[in-house]
Amino acid sequence: QVQLVESGGGLVQAGGSLRLSCTYSSRFSNYAMGWFRQAPGKEREFVSSINWNGASRYYADSVKGRFTVSRDDAKNTVYLQMNALKPEDTAVYYCAAGRSIYSSGQRQRDFGSWGQGTQVTVSS
Repeated sequence: QVQLVESGGGLVQAGGSLRLSCTYSSRFSNYAMGWFRQAPGKEREFVSSINWNGASRYYADSVKGRFTVSRDDAKNTVYLQMNALKPEDTAVYYCAAGRSIYSSGQRQRDFGSWGQGTQVTVSS
């Protein structure tokens, strides 16, 4: 049973924007949601997360000021708005859900359910 489905990836020129969406099972409505990415030949890394009620948001230093995470539990969707994209943002982006209700986190081990990923490619 697929519980997290990402969409919105694609090819964009440097300086452009994309908005990723992740539709999740309703059971994750009060869980932290996170975005991670993995570039070719590199380990998966944290990008951004939002806590269970949207009151706290976290960002990797590399994306601060350019990316914005948000969630709409009425639609069971978390978003990652990505602006001013750079070639180094090229990666597969994964959505993840926290391990427990009322959760928060920024580490991969804080998240127990993962989507299949969506490719983002930024051309120079």
